[in-house]
Amino acid sequence: MHSRENPCCCSFDECKLTTEWLLSRTRHRPKIAVVCGSGLSLLAESVSNKQVFHYEDIPSFPVSTVPGHDGRLVFGYVKDKSCVFMQGRFHLYEGYSLCQVTFPVRVFKLMGVETIIVTNASGGLCQDFKVGDIMVIKDHINLPGFAGQHPLCGPNDERFGIRFPCMSDAYNKVLRKLALDISMELGYSNFVREGVYCMVSGPNFETIAEARMLHVLGSDSVGMSTVPEVTVAKHCGLHVLGLSLITNKVSLDYSREEKVNHEEVLQISKMRAEMLQKVLTTFIAHSHQVEGINSN
Repeated sequence: MHSRENPCCCSFDECKLTTEWLLSRTRHRPKIAVVCGSGLSLLAESVSNKQVFHYEDIPSFPVSTVPGHDGRLVFGYVKDKSCVFMQGRFHLYEGYSLCQVTFPVRVFKLMGVETIIVTNASGGLCQDFKVGDIMVIKDHINLPGFAGQHPLCGPNDERFGIRFPCMSDAYNKVLRKLALDISMELGYSNFVREGVYCMVSGPNFETIAEARMLHVLGSDSVGMSTVPEVTVAKHCGLHVLGLSLITNKVSLDYSREEKVNHEEVLQISKMRAEMLQKVLTTFIAHSHQVEGINSN
């Protein structure tokens, strides 16, 4: 097991070791992986034939340290689809390297996962967004990557992916359309949006000046996760769907008195999690419509 103090090399052999450990202890062979963001562990509660592994028991897995992240890997079926859920993810601000943050994605690839659904809680920068909106991510801005904090830095292992992956199509167009169509069918269109997510390293929330800059750059929401996992998933050839729950409005005005806090984020996540769960469950049930896609 790795702690935050012990660096993880995340080699192919280490990922394979963790993969073999899991596969030897479960009969599940998931094709879909879901990463549950802050306060969104409920998304894994609807699975049948559930099998749970605590992160601290899994070889080489980091351990969640943030409230709202349960720290469990949940295998099970949604409808008749075999899935694996991460109840809690890892972050740069916890002291983990981006190699450790994205370690589970490479394990999922070796397990045979083909599609990954990443969820998060984020702050709304777009003035049209409201607290409780669900944003289908169409693109992202990797702000830490601009400063050299990138999960693909270092030697490239061709067994995972090519040296220079294209990211212009990171969020699969077919999956995004399916998610939007499902939202319309469920009657959720009035609070389901599409937009650009920006990652900052955290752990502090943004200053007003920083928020204004991100808005000018084209960001519709901002958070402290997701982009590393998406980048590695794309590198590994996985199909990606990203869903962001808007849990607060980011202040762009110095006259505003409201201050965001993590407890508020978790409260809003809990309020909307059931609807997000319905979107995900329906999406997974219809995933046969997009199985085997080769491009976006």
